Amino acid sequence: MPRPPSERLVLVVLAAIQFTHIMDFMVMMPLAPQLMRELNLGAGQFSALVAAYSIAAGVVGLLSAPFVDRFDRRTLVLWAYAGFTVATLLCGIASNAHLLLIARAIGGAFGGISGSLCLAIVSDLVPPERRAAGIGIVMTAFAVAAAIGVPVGLQLAHLWGWRMPFLVVSGVGVVVWCLVFRLVPPVRGHLQSGADKGRAFRELLRDANAGRGIVFMAVMVLGHFSIIPLLSPHLVGDVALPEKYLFLVYLIGGALSVVTAPQVGRLADRHGRHRVFTIMVFIACLVILAIANAGPLPVWGTLTLAGLFFVFASGRFVPAQAILTLAVPSSRRGAFLSLTSCARDLASGVASTLGGWIVTKRPDGGLNHFNWLGWIAVGAALLSILLARRVQANDTGTASPLAVPPVEA
Repeated sequence: MPRPPSERLVLVVLAAIQFTHIMDFMVMMPLAPQLMRELNLGAGQFSALVAAYSIAAGVVGLLSAPFVDRFDRRTLVLWAYAGFTVATLLCGIASNAHLLLIARAIGGAFGGISGSLCLAIVSDLVPPERRAAGIGIVMTAFAVAAAIGVPVGLQLAHLWGWRMPFLVVSGVGVVVWCLVFRLVPPVRGHLQSGADKGRAFRELLRDANAGRGIVFMAVMVLGHFSIIPLLSPHLVGDVALPEKYLFLVYLIGGALSVVTAPQVGRLADRHGRHRVFTIMVFIACLVILAIANAGPLPVWGTLTLAGLFFVFASGRFVPAQAILTLAVPSSRRGAFLSLTSCARDLASGVASTLGGWIVTKRPDGGLNHFNWLGWIAVGAALLSILLARRVQANDTGTASPLAVPPVEA
């Protein structure tokens, strides 16, 4: 019999799913000037294009939660990722704003569930003692999307128009789908208990520990996304970063995260998820306050702060996600992560709206009251430390019997 693929190889394939999903979401925002000009969009119409992705992901995550634990996770991710790839292709060939809006909503619906299924697969295949490291590998997709995906997408749009990034992502999606089909094993360990999945979902809704986990994630995302949407205009308008260097924020921050995210996962496995999460949050708070209250800085100073923001503010999600995957047993994990994704998407929408209410733009391009968003982010971050400690481990302590060979240290 052929040797099964290594655990690391499976995790890299799952990270590729996350990369294309995050790339598809992230590339929209820097494309705003081109899209608004070529499709004759107002600011509200463009915001609807961005919001459609998250709202659809949240709604579908909620609707699918009662059913995702009833099927082989590999089968579900293949269907969901196929839908995402087709939707991204539709974005690339959309002839007007209405068709693009529909395509974005479909992409968010399938992309969101693909992302939650990836984390469920990692949680089923990797035992708890190595799980944070496994999640760290998968979550490097976020950093790679920022460091490589966004700059490359912007260059493609500059050379061949705004449709090209979506066409390229859909092409990459076809390749990744084939890799998933070939390399990811069936994941049915959560089905072997023989439990009534409808009853399991009802028990999940009554599970106070799962509820605390969902609130924990929502508060984390609320704090993070209170500053993320307006971070770039703040850096350009208030911190005096030349716009031509803005891509370096993503390039440097993403590159640093590619290196540090797996290391953060290993530290969380070795020294404790809660301890590492707490340290990451405290350092992230200092960085957030420094950025939010900064005046004009030299380019190197701005890029240094931005790099630290990526490492610590984004990196805290690695031990946080590991804490969440232990909150419920395998039989309810898929539904739990779907509900968690739903809460995450809705919280990001609320945070973005909150930022729009608080911050106003000055005639010189700077932002009023951005520092208020920094204090909101810090308050939510400190609250998340208390919430994390209330999320108890409720995992069976075993991985799927179909688990592949382990990640090497």
